[in-house]
Amino acid sequence: MRGPHNIWRLIRTGATFERTGAMAVVLAAMNAPPRLRFAARLLGWPFKALGLKGDPDLPPLTRALTALGPAYIKFGQILSTRPDIVTPELADQLRYLQDKLPPFAMDEARTRIEAELGAPVETLFSAFSEPVAAASIAQVHRAQVAETGADVAVKVLRPGIERAFRRDIDAFYFAARTIEFIAPFSRRLRPVDVIAHFEGVVLGELDLRLEAAAASEFAANTASDKGFQVPAPVWPLSARAVMTLGWAEGISLADNAALDAAGHDRVALAARVLQLFLSHALRDGLFHGDMHQGNLKVAANGDLIAYDFGIMGRIDEYTRRVYAEILYGFIKRDYRRVAEVHFEAGYVPPDRDIDEFARALRAVGEPIFGMDASRVSMARLLSFLFEVTEHFGMQTRTELILLQRTMVVVEGVARSLDPHINIWQVARPVVESYITRNLGPLSLLRDLAQTARVLGRFGPRLPRLVEALLIAQAEQPKPLAPNPAPRRLALAFGAALLFAMGIWLGHGL
Repeated sequence: MRGPHNIWRLIRTGATFERTGAMAVVLAAMNAPPRLRFAARLLGWPFKALGLKGDPDLPPLTRALTALGPAYIKFGQILSTRPDIVTPELADQLRYLQDKLPPFAMDEARTRIEAELGAPVETLFSAFSEPVAAASIAQVHRAQVAETGADVAVKVLRPGIERAFRRDIDAFYFAARTIEFIAPFSRRLRPVDVIAHFEGVVLGELDLRLEAAAASEFAANTASDKGFQVPAPVWPLSARAVMTLGWAEGISLADNAALDAAGHDRVALAARVLQLFLSHALRDGLFHGDMHQGNLKVAANGDLIAYDFGIMGRIDEYTRRVYAEILYGFIKRDYRRVAEVHFEAGYVPPDRDIDEFARALRAVGEPIFGMDASRVSMARLLSFLFEVTEHFGMQTRTELILLQRTMVVVEGVARSLDPHINIWQVARPVVESYITRNLGPLSLLRDLAQTARVLGRFGPRLPRLVEALLIAQAEQPKPLAPNPAPRRLALAFGAALLFAMGIWLGHGL
């Protein structure tokens, strides 16, 4: 599938951007130099007639992305949260992609529900509305459960969505391999691995049983979070292509005018969005990976409501500590420590100069530290960060892609609510709290206790393992050397001690 026939798809992508007028819009938003603009238009113009027409009632970029399909729409959703990168006007246009796409027919939705749940819609639900929201992968209907009378949201996958995504991803793989072949220096960015990560995330989003499980786990993790709600899944009415959740009533986070009219404090909401994301990522290691405005509402009581759990991110305990130390180092303006953490985690090759890297990090952090967000050009900052990573040979970390992408989106959402937000000041209490709990003496004791528990589980096997080791050593021919008996005795004693610690810690500590 990933053969040269994908050239046609990539040509059609460029042609669609040219035909819809999106090419000129993108180049202007990027502030591309005249040579690049000329080259792009020159390459795109001969194929213009091959491009997809799209909906002429939509703005150029939105028109191109909707015409090209779901994978492109996903990219547009990310850009919609970053007016500081794509301009406020473009970001506002792209918000259409979050939940206002054209829905598919009611008959198709009913047919899919009946096939998945094994009963007519009228039997399952006493009321079932027209689509209330439609995005790239699915659409949502408001309904009432016949058995309980509960208000619910019923999410139904678009027909043919799996095939459409696979076709787009197939073309992306071809493009990534082509880029690696033509431009070997790009391999440090691991474009093929990035697409593989994207594929895994998207394919997981196409099974709504997994989304229901993610919603359930996320709700359990955040049950005690003040001012935050997660609708619970209705398991008997959920399947692979249909998912039913409790109905979430509120104002979309994209509607600032409605939020102001309802008397909600947008500055406080901006801080809460950012702090909740950091708390979920650092505390739980499970975070909402698609936190754009279309997936967030504000309840009448001011609670933040999250929904659409198709993309969830996970990071292990070690990565959480690395991430927290990097953030904390920037907050404290300790660029040397930030550099050390990068080297310790293997993010920067060991042959590079740590002092030079710390100096480069200072050049990134100092210009924006304490500055009003409205005066920071994220486009320029990201461009400089790219230069830094290239200079120091840093490779793309696929395990951090979703975390980094979500951080960019969340910051964009916070900025849309409070253009003057200071992200470092808002993040500080969450990061400091995590650092205090997880990087101090108590954390070391917990780590030792956990290690002992693991060893304790192997307790019954330890005597045999030690015996086998001692026999193996005894059978090896040895040159004249000091008596190994004390070493063997110490090894046996250490194994027995660890076994005893494991049993002790496993019974209450």
